Amino acid sequence: MASLGELERAVMDVLWAARQPCTARDVQETLAARELATTTVLTVLGRLERKGLVARTKDGRAHRYRARATREDHIAELMRDALEGAPDRGAALARFFGGMPPDEQAALRDLLR
Repeated sequence: MASLGELERAVMDVLWAARQPCTARDVQETLAARELATTTVLTVLGRLERKGLVARTKDGRAHRYRARATREDHIAELMRDALEGAPDRGAALARFFGGMPPDEQAALRDLLR
C-alpha cells in the first residue's frame, strides 16, 4: 500500500472524521486554512480513489467521497506491508515493541492474551 503525501493525509483525515460521505467542497471547506482550490481537492480525491482508499458515488451533479476503510485498518495495512518487506520479521517486531512507551507495551500484551 502506498504511503500518503501530506495533502492526501489531510484529505483522508477529513474523510475519516466525517460522519457521512463528503463532497469535494465539504473537504475544501474543512481544510479552509490551506486555501485549496476545488480542482486541487478533486485531484487529490481522484488520486486517493485510484489508490483504492476512497470510494466515490454520484449525488446529483456532484460526487460524494468516503474512506473505504477506517484509519485503524489503513494503519494496520501499512504495518503489514512494512513487515512483509523485512527479512527478519521477528527482529523488526522486537525493535518496534522496544520503541513503544511502557503503557503501549502493556496494552499490546493485554491484546495478545
